Amino acid sequence: MRSKILKALSIIATFALGGVFTYFVILSPLMEGNQNLNGTIAPGQSSNGVVKCSSDITINEDSIAAAVGKIYDAVVMLENYQGNTQLDTGSGFVYKTDENYGYIMTNQHVVEGGNKVIVVMANDREVEGTVLGGDAYLDLAIVRIPKEEVIQVATLGNSETSNLGDTVFTVGAPLGYAYRGSVTKGTLSGKNRMVSVSVNNNDDWIMKVIQVDAAINPGNSGGPLLNVNGEVIGINSLKLVKDEIEGMGFAIPIEDALQYVDALEQGESIERPLIGITMVNVSEPYALLQNGIRLDEDIDYGVVVIGTTEGSGAAAAGLQRGDVIIKLEDTKIENAAYLKYELYKHAVGDTVEVTFLRDGKEQTAKITLTKNTEE
Repeated sequence: MRSKILKALSIIATFALGGVFTYFVILSPLMEGNQNLNGTIAPGQSSNGVVKCSSDITINEDSIAAAVGKIYDAVVMLENYQGNTQLDTGSGFVYKTDENYGYIMTNQHVVEGGNKVIVVMANDREVEGTVLGGDAYLDLAIVRIPKEEVIQVATLGNSETSNLGDTVFTVGAPLGYAYRGSVTKGTLSGKNRMVSVSVNNNDDWIMKVIQVDAAINPGNSGGPLLNVNGEVIGINSLKLVKDEIEGMGFAIPIEDALQYVDALEQGESIERPLIGITMVNVSEPYALLQNGIRLDEDIDYGVVVIGTTEGSGAAAAGLQRGDVIIKLEDTKIENAAYLKYELYKHAVGDTVEVTFLRDGKEQTAKITLTKNTEE
């Protein structure tokens, strides 16, 4: 009987000592460090995604708070006005400063059609901005503000070093003023997507974009897409909007935009070359019929030459009505949008090789590109 009592007391003592150990070694330091078990901490205590307590214990935290801090005050809201009428709102970000000014990158569709742009800074100050230049095909515009109004400048990254599945996030003003400064997080879902868009009321242009599932809503346009280091890798531009589609947003790669910012800062137009043809897509049988052109049934992609412009490279190279362009250099040409996209990679004066079908036979021609005066 005595041995049973001693055994029971020993068990009780063991539990008591374990409780004391747990309190002093684990729970007490957490409470002293103002740290909850779910990883919530006071500002400034997080470093590189690891929450540090006042003991040797660390708790991994799924947070991008530090990365948000690198960009948040560089993001602005833009209000586009025609007179006193507000046409649109969007987002943008300060990407550089010089001695006198700060420079904001945004979408062209955010600022087009207006004569005044009000820039709402992260501290709620409202500043009138100057639109230096923009381009509808790039969907890119540059707005300037006085340097003294700049709070923070964004850090620019490179989308080419990002991978599918990487965490990305956005900061912007979805639905306007009330929700400015909203942060959304998601996944990099696709790279080098080719998406058809409407430019100047024509569905004849494609954009190379980054696909993400982070929420991009009206008002987010022009805002930054960022990696977990808080570096800008894209400019939010558009999303697919259908009842059956959810979480398909698209951003312009930042390195593509940077090729043109110098020209836009100077107010220069982006000069694009002309091949010198009128054309119809192979996929438009009614338009072909209207133009009296019949194709073999096995031709299922390309653009059909309806006519050539006098003095153009196409005319000089001998392209004729009814020729079907299927390649520019080594790239397959699906339709007119793809032809323009590939063509606009080149400069006026460049010579390109075009592959086309004539009377069922594949031929090639060298075409010297001329200045496009149509835009």
